[in-house]
Amino acid sequence: MEVAVFDTYVKKKDGKFLHFDIIVTKETCFEEVLIFGNDYLQSKRERGLMVSQKDCRFCHITEIIPRWQEQIRQKGYYIHELEGCH
Repeated sequence: MEVAVFDTYVKKKDGKFLHFDIIVTKETCFEEVLIFGNDYLQSKRERGLMVSQKDCRFCHITEIIPRWQEQIRQKGYYIHELEGCH
């Protein structure tokens, strides 16, 4: 199965960035990708931050890897945390 990867940068109030990938099925519409990104920010307790169209860009299509599969099946997306997320 192939998935779409969206590269996402959200500027925090302290001026630093949260950098993460939103990984979804190829069929997922962009509006849903933004909703998933905002769900993730809420789970990180980043109040007042939102993922907008300028923060999130389609990056590429790739084969799904096993650690993503279960969460995509359950939630519709997988977040791959990169910079500033920990």
